Amino acid sequence: MAAGARRRVKIHKRRVQKHLWLLALVLLAACTPHPAQIPALPPAPAAVTPPAATTPPPPRRAADLPLTPRPFTVPPASAAPALAAFRSSCPALLRRDDRSGLTKSTDWAAACTAAASAADPASFFQTWFQAVAIGTPSGTGLSTGYFEPEIAGSRTAAPGYRAPLYRRPPDLIEADLGAFAADLKGRKLRGRVEGRTLVPYPDRAAIMAGALAGKGLELAWAADPYEAFFLEIQGSGRLRLPDGSLMRIGYDGQNGRDYVAIGRVLVARGDLPKGGATMDTILAWLRGHPADAPALLAANPSTVFFRELAGPGPIGALGVPVVAGVSVAADPAFVPLGAPLLVTTTLAGAPLNALMVAQDTGGAIKGANRIDLFLGAGAAARAAAGSQAAVTDVLILLPRDWPGVRP
Repeated sequence: MAAGARRRVKIHKRRVQKHLWLLALVLLAACTPHPAQIPALPPAPAAVTPPAATTPPPPRRAADLPLTPRPFTVPPASAAPALAAFRSSCPALLRRDDRSGLTKSTDWAAACTAAASAADPASFFQTWFQAVAIGTPSGTGLSTGYFEPEIAGSRTAAPGYRAPLYRRPPDLIEADLGAFAADLKGRKLRGRVEGRTLVPYPDRAAIMAGALAGKGLELAWAADPYEAFFLEIQGSGRLRLPDGSLMRIGYDGQNGRDYVAIGRVLVARGDLPKGGATMDTILAWLRGHPADAPALLAANPSTVFFRELAGPGPIGALGVPVVAGVSVAADPAFVPLGAPLLVTTTLAGAPLNALMVAQDTGGAIKGANRIDLFLGAGAAARAAAGSQAAVTDVLILLPRDWPGVRP
């Protein structure tokens, strides 16, 4: 075979071999098992957000809280003054609606009738009343103290008398929300009318800036604006006038704004230590920081209005004079005003177990078992009231035949 022919044969063989290798690879691939196709997983379900935990609204009145009947013994030393205070409260008890939901005015009729001729005060309370604790089995809460302050004042604006104490403005409107909806019974709203709308009344900052100026509402003028502020918190007081005479003023309304304790503000800011906010330490801070004092006072938007009082006083929310060591201020949504209370606490470091009567209210006195002890007038009362903050057990004395909470 010629050389050229032999070369062509070799080339042809190589081409055939190459094609055979390619065919073998194709057949091998066809025989190789393919991995099973894994079906796609369904998308993960969206995360289900659990419903937000709802905080039940705080109880609005005593009737919404557990009541625990309690045995009681009347402390003999406090029975006679408590009976006198209860007698003075009876006219109001028999005509007022009880915002606490515990009683009706008619529930008190028999006890008030018996009080008029009771000869043995301790036996009277033991016979005509039953005791209940609200909220906790012991009625545990907090007691503070208040007093009737006496500060320097003037009937007219004069040098050295620069802090106005205002009368109740004639445009201040008070609405009883319970008249509009049963579930709002016991709640009130204060404001004024602008056009056809009831709007909030000016707060302390606005009043300090002159919202009431020039309207003839100044009842008197105080020499010290900080003492005047605390007189508002007490709700009543005496003004020592330049001629030495006294002018007694009492609570006659409030601007409807929530009360804020400026002592708590100072503690929260670190300006006073925890537990160190007393009337004296707050006054010292105010006097030591005159540039910052107005803003601190304005942190409490509540403003109290006054009227001049004649005769005995000060006058409590029931319209009768309050008595040192006997009368307490309480929240009328949790204590029937006029009801006797058995109070166990400490006062000026000494144990106190006494029968008292709820005859007053206060802007800072809110909630169950929260009471404010009226401690009288003068330096000793001021010192005791300024330092009083003690765990207290409160039992409410309700009429013997009280049928229980009713709708």
